[in-house]
Amino acid sequence: MLLSTLVWLPTLGAAALLLLDRRDTRRLRQVALAVTAVTFVVSGLLWIGFDRARPGMQFVEQRAWIPGAGISYHLGVDGISLLLVLLTTFLAPLCILSAWTQITKRVKEFLVAMCLLETGMLGVFVALDLFLFFVFWEAMLIPMYLIIGVWGGPRRVYAAVKFILYTMAGSALMLLAILALYFLQDAGTASFDYAAVMQLRLDPRLQVLLFLAFALAFAIKVPMVPFHTWLPDAHVEAPTAGSVILAGVLLKMGTYGFLRFGLPLFPDAAVRLAPVVVALALVGILYGAWVSTVQPDMKKLIAYSSVSHLGFVMLGLFSFTPQGLVGGIVQMVNHGLSTGALFLLIGMIYERRHSRLIADFGGLWAVVPVFSAILMVVTFSSIGLPGLNGFVGEFLILVGAFQWSRPAAVLGTAGIVFAAVYLLWMYQRVVFGEVRHEENRRLPDLDAREIWTLVPILVLIVWIGVYPKPFTAVTETAVAELLQVVREKRAAAPAPWRVAAERPPR
Repeated sequence: MLLSTLVWLPTLGAAALLLLDRRDTRRLRQVALAVTAVTFVVSGLLWIGFDRARPGMQFVEQRAWIPGAGISYHLGVDGISLLLVLLTTFLAPLCILSAWTQITKRVKEFLVAMCLLETGMLGVFVALDLFLFFVFWEAMLIPMYLIIGVWGGPRRVYAAVKFILYTMAGSALMLLAILALYFLQDAGTASFDYAAVMQLRLDPRLQVLLFLAFALAFAIKVPMVPFHTWLPDAHVEAPTAGSVILAGVLLKMGTYGFLRFGLPLFPDAAVRLAPVVVALALVGILYGAWVSTVQPDMKKLIAYSSVSHLGFVMLGLFSFTPQGLVGGIVQMVNHGLSTGALFLLIGMIYERRHSRLIADFGGLWAVVPVFSAILMVVTFSSIGLPGLNGFVGEFLILVGAFQWSRPAAVLGTAGIVFAAVYLLWMYQRVVFGEVRHEENRRLPDLDAREIWTLVPILVLIVWIGVYPKPFTAVTETAVAELLQVVREKRAAAPAPWRVAAERPPR
């Protein structure tokens, strides 16, 4: 029952919050923080009990839900989903802490929405029934829509509607593909169970259609160019906690979908269409970096940087190499930590200055040195400085990409250079130089609550950068198993696009 406890504990917390007096905001925040912290502790039991050498799913729970339709309540984790579960539970209490003073209206409703959102995200990562996965996938849209639309900025309604329309458009095609996989099975034994669907042997041409239906939903969520236009609006208008969850977890649901469903269910289509996916990933890497460079708003700059960083993840996943896939999974975690911390810092300075424009700052090192020092570390982490977490993921991704396509690896490397340009230039204009605005001279530095919100992220940033083995080792068995499934299930494919592991070393 460990996974069920993990998934539904935030929902129980939301129910408890509904029973409390809305005027007692301090108690509401304390209960929400306690619930999310306990959920993180429960996820720690997964980490402790997880057998890194054992293939397949662990902590499996399966019960009949709607037997007549072949639908079951089926949960499980492997090395691919475990890190994302831990990332979700790790960021949730930090988001509650970040909103301690930022959210002052409808506090009760906001905290309920955050708890329900955590249940939806955890359900996506542990569901092993396609119907159950789709239910969680759609359920998490409602609280995220409310978080953006109720507690967001001036254009919050526009951003919230755009977010939900884009996501639901992709989800509709994914639902059709899920139904197709159900009806392609024998009538008497048809099931939505992941293991049953994995046994299907699909015609390569049908694989392409079904892969594209799933891929559209996942590409919108990543987001990949040209399906990315909802992201900057959602990030800019969302409250700080919403931006952290959006960048830290929700975007990873798209890359996770490719790993869990796109590659193993439709291996021939995935390999054949890999050049297209990699081309879009490279466009995203370079386009996201170039557009970030010219952004006047810090929050929008970081939003576009997510398009670039998630392009790296897609490059690693579709290199079909062990290094690329492990690097892609680790980079999902790295992006959640680094970009989440950047959004937290921008929210903290916005709370003081009520502006996110780069031109409104300058000389902050002399005024808020603690803020400036933490921002420097997180900026270096996002760039991929050796010794910090971003370097580990990007290095493994480029190693895998180099085996798959040397030109792709070269273009990906150029994206790292551009990332240094826009992030360091932003940091220089915000932190160094003279104080150009009198309002900035009186800014208070980070208080104890804000520092303790950031310290856990900083610890992980350094830990993964210095000693990444615990995080890479947990994924290696699952990645090897995934590549083996892809090799075994693949139909004949054009020689240039075979799985890299099938080729002799060069």
